[in-house]
Amino acid sequence: MYSENSSVSAVSPYLGNMYQLFGTRHYQLTDGISNGCRCIDVRTGSGLEYTVLCDRGLDISLATYKGFNLTFLTQNAEAHPAFYHSCDAEWMRTFTGGLLTTCGPNYLSSPCEDEGEKLGLHGRWSSLPAKHICDFTDTEKGEIKISGMLYEAVTMGHKLSIYRSISSKIGESVIMIDDEIKNEGSRAVPLNVLYHINFGYPFLDENTHIEIPSKTVIGYDEYTNERMNEAKTIRKPYKGAEEKNYLHTFDGEMVTAKVHNPEFCGGLSVYIRFNSENLPYMTQWVLEDYKDYVLAIEPANVPCESRNILRENGIFPMLEPGEIKKIHVEIEVVSNK
Repeated sequence: MYSENSSVSAVSPYLGNMYQLFGTRHYQLTDGISNGCRCIDVRTGSGLEYTVLCDRGLDISLATYKGFNLTFLTQNAEAHPAFYHSCDAEWMRTFTGGLLTTCGPNYLSSPCEDEGEKLGLHGRWSSLPAKHICDFTDTEKGEIKISGMLYEAVTMGHKLSIYRSISSKIGESVIMIDDEIKNEGSRAVPLNVLYHINFGYPFLDENTHIEIPSKTVIGYDEYTNERMNEAKTIRKPYKGAEEKNYLHTFDGEMVTAKVHNPEFCGGLSVYIRFNSENLPYMTQWVLEDYKDYVLAIEPANVPCESRNILRENGIFPMLEPGEIKKIHVEIEVVSNK
């Protein structure tokens, strides 16, 4: 296995193709509602591999470590954005899950009506096909980097552009997500962004523990508040399980959330790092139902509430004309070995 202490020049004579150890692979899916969805597989050389979805907001679907799955994948899998419908909760019909589904960029959470505008669930980010996709993989520099542009724009309305890059250093098990969100219109636009980072079986099971260094944590609803003692643990799947939603807050520091399973792969942890100055809230979503067995760690710039409620509560960040918001999130896989 390639490691950060190796050199590309040292291993090059052994390789007919660099992808034997690391690199990228571009292709299209062809089956069912995934037909036509462009993908890029990333092999870091450390044991971490993941799939970037060019037609779904440059989000990440599959993620494995040494061949073992880390993430939750819905039965929809990598649905092509042509099947997306913005009304009500139709978003769930094309929700991939995967390691990363981004919600926003100008609204998220439950469907609502905000100042006469009808908004569906979780925004359009994950339904946006990327343009100007570039693969900056440079094996000599030891970096894999995928970038592209997303546009969420309405004629005679808001105009948001998003430059996203997803990168990893060869030989390391870290994914770096960098977003630059720009208001290219003439009016201020609400900015609601949430990074829906999802974990599933076999990494997620009853041995998994969650550690979040939040300043405060509350439940979004009565059901969750009655189960605050379950916030750090996961149960076995059981029929009829209801979702639990915990809201964590921070004070502007760098945050490292940890999901750990001591029985998986000899002990494995995944760390999610972000700056709470930009992302001061984090939702922890847990569902332990049959089939829908998932834990999500969701850093965000707002609580996971519909836009009309955020407006009523005075939590309403805006992006001014010409303004750019930069956000950085890291996901690192660490083996106890």
